[in-house]
Amino acid sequence: MSDPLAEPDPHLSPSANGPNPRGAPPGAAAPDVTRESAEGFQSDDFFDHQPTSRAVLPDPEPLLINLTRCVIEVLAGARELDQLARWVSDDVYRHLLKRVVLSARARAVKGQRAQRPAITIGRVSINEPRDGIIEAVVIVHSKVRVRAVAVRLEGLDNRWRASAINVL
Repeated sequence: MSDPLAEPDPHLSPSANGPNPRGAPPGAAAPDVTRESAEGFQSDDFFDHQPTSRAVLPDPEPLLINLTRCVIEVLAGARELDQLARWVSDDVYRHLLKRVVLSARARAVKGQRAQRPAITIGRVSINEPRDGIIEAVVIVHSKVRVRAVAVRLEGLDNRWRASAINVL
């Protein structure tokens, strides 16, 4: 006994057997079709990250200070990188993950253990090249040296998200 759902009925029209587009042979794969509305938007436009205006977003300086402190602690091995995942983009996460691995190897070679660095945050310089985009440099003072951390924040989905972080 054959299963009626396993095989298409050869007596029905090709459009009744499945989603084959008109003009495509029955064995060909259906092309990737995105649905467009009358306004010309694709469905992906509504489900992707939505840019947010600066007027809706909170003051970025506290986030810049805290994010900088956390990044320095992550690189020192005193904090887990996963704690920053919500505030950074995927590219930044991957970049920081590479830096964390290199820092851990360097500590292992020197025989040092991870410890929380004693830092103070210095001057925070903020520039806004476009609405909803913040580029900032945060100066970090430690006992040994002074570092600069460059951060780019983008307003996405009604909150700030770091799209670039570089520790210099």
